[in-house]
Amino acid sequence: MTTSALPPLSTKRERIAWYLYDFGNSAYASVVYLAVFSTYFKNVVVGGAEGTRMWGLAIGIALIVVALIAPVLGAMADFSGAKKRFLLGFTAQAIAFTALLFFVQAGNVAAGMAFFILAEIGYRSSQVFYDGFLPELARPEEMGRVSGNGWAIGSAGGVIALLVVLPIVLLMPGTFSARLAMLITAGFWILSTIPLILWLPEKARKKALPAGENYLTVAFKEVVHTIKTTSRFREMAKFMLAFLIFGSGIAIALEFAAIIGSTLFGLGQELIIVFAIIVQITNVIGAFGFGLLIDRIGGKSSLIASLLAMIGVVVWLYFNQTQVGFLLIGAAAGIAMAGVQSVSRTMVGLFAPPGNSAEFYGFFTMVGRIAFWLGPAIFGWVAAELALKQEAQGVAVGPAEQQGLRMAILVIVFFLAAGLGIALTVNEKKAREAARAKDPNPVLPAAAPPSTSA
Repeated sequence: MTTSALPPLSTKRERIAWYLYDFGNSAYASVVYLAVFSTYFKNVVVGGAEGTRMWGLAIGIALIVVALIAPVLGAMADFSGAKKRFLLGFTAQAIAFTALLFFVQAGNVAAGMAFFILAEIGYRSSQVFYDGFLPELARPEEMGRVSGNGWAIGSAGGVIALLVVLPIVLLMPGTFSARLAMLITAGFWILSTIPLILWLPEKARKKALPAGENYLTVAFKEVVHTIKTTSRFREMAKFMLAFLIFGSGIAIALEFAAIIGSTLFGLGQELIIVFAIIVQITNVIGAFGFGLLIDRIGGKSSLIASLLAMIGVVVWLYFNQTQVGFLLIGAAAGIAMAGVQSVSRTMVGLFAPPGNSAEFYGFFTMVGRIAFWLGPAIFGWVAAELALKQEAQGVAVGPAEQQGLRMAILVIVFFLAAGLGIALTVNEKKAREAARAKDPNPVLPAAAPPSTSA
């Protein structure tokens, strides 16, 4: 039977449900993380430099928790055949605590941090199981397109959420508009999750447990087994190392975009939201384009192209001096970052053994969370040290901060280039062969293959 004659792994309705979930959870990333709550927390809930420190602390706590639990949760979901239940459970957690951010006002630092941390843990953990559905929805030869479509539609959801919130922020005086945006985001996410609840079935089969074991103990053993047998997945390990490094550069670009825009180019809240909208719109273009590219030229070549494009964008940022230029840089960065992120997600799906997708996406999430802590921490330290060095040479505080931040942009180039260098050594053909090879010493017998849809 030829590849084209194989029955599809999923129906059109199942894929639409998967796409629409990303459409909803991207509202959280755009409104809470990128454009509204981050600045509201820093400037209103806490205020001043302490706000930046507390925001970084909250992000760090959430990322550490997710990094620790993601691989085990992924293995549990694979063994219990319960990716959908895990996905919906963490989604409910994220939505509930996003809505509770509405009640956070000036001075409510502890509540603001607690609600955000719990929402962030729910959001990041849910992605493990959402991504884990990808190998059940698409065959390897179409996985790039399906993953890219999901990323693009998700980015479109982020754009629409920001377009809903922007008029409220512009027309409603005071801080109530920022709080109201939290309720809107939660409602947006709920509506977008309904198709997934109704239309996307759990296709994985529950595995029988040995006597005296439960899913938690077996999950721990599976994670340890995977780590011990790294030699079977050497190419995946190299890819994960590359992702850790270039992912740190992507994390800096995402987490410091608003700070760079306001500090170096004088963008206010309104222009920062416009910048975020531009990035999300071009994210759609990049995700669609690189999704098609993966299926044509492969994952590795697509990843290299996206990393080279991102390096060019950051070099442009280093030399840029204008607000218009910064907005154009955002447009280009949206395309390149969508490529890096969506291609990376697809490559994990291609390199993961059948029946272990959630576990491998758990490792992928763990590495991503480490990158999102490592890159910004190094960038912030370098920027601060360079600013202090400028002050010691007699430069005023404001210009010294700007010069330190601009020079620190080269740290992003370093991470992206170093990650690219390691990615060049990954053998995609061997990685795919390793995923299909039978494990000689499995923790449990392999799961039955997922059923195909009519």
